[in-house]
Amino acid sequence: MTVGGITAAGSGSSGRRTAAAVIRDALRAEIVSLAIPPGTPIVEKDIAEAHAVSRTPVREALLKLADEGLVSIFPQSGTFAALIPFRALPEALVIRRSLEETCARLAAQHGAGRADGLARIMDELAARADRGERELFHQSDDAFHAGIAELAGYPGIWRFTQQVKLQMDRFRRLTLPQQGRMERVLREHGAVVEAIRRGDADAAAHAMGEHLGKLFDDLDAVAALNSPYFDMGDGSERPRRAAPPVARLETT
Repeated sequence: MTVGGITAAGSGSSGRRTAAAVIRDALRAEIVSLAIPPGTPIVEKDIAEAHAVSRTPVREALLKLADEGLVSIFPQSGTFAALIPFRALPEALVIRRSLEETCARLAAQHGAGRADGLARIMDELAARADRGERELFHQSDDAFHAGIAELAGYPGIWRFTQQVKLQMDRFRRLTLPQQGRMERVLREHGAVVEAIRRGDADAAAHAMGEHLGKLFDDLDAVAALNSPYFDMGDGSERPRRAAPPVARLETT
């Protein structure tokens, strides 16, 4: 059963996890993927019914998501998928780029002979780009970056990066409809992989920095095309109904 974009957990699907954790993770995934667009109302009653639980674990889940900046709770108006905080994006990107440049450098130094796994992920990314599978492409993209952290010998860096990049992930979903975007990502990933294979630490770090730095170039244009999705930091955040469909930025 699906209510408001949330699929009910089947019996036993949560294992030992609490109902609040199951609901939190389901909501987080749908908010980050934009299956629940910024500004969409989130109704406790509907979610509780979908998961066959009381409202207590739903409220607990929503409070956790509010702490993560993914949900906005307005006592007199309701709960909504949070708008994307535009002013927080550059800082998140700077942090992520710094962490991943380090991982790419270390991967080239210590994992040059073990890069076949990255090549396999590249093949998967190419197939998903050919089929236009944007969400699956995004998942494989994450697997690629996680694989570099593994090669570097510091998988925990990727786990930390995942926390830093939550809002940037929402933004990145808005960039994938760009014409040629997925193909560009593939080329940039290829440069990273080749540098790692050569054991060229400086080139690997540079290629990773160039890859992630391209997102800076998209910030203003994507926010302008999808303005209902963004809190521009000017006090404009307020309860909103669901925003319109994602606008496409047609670039080559």
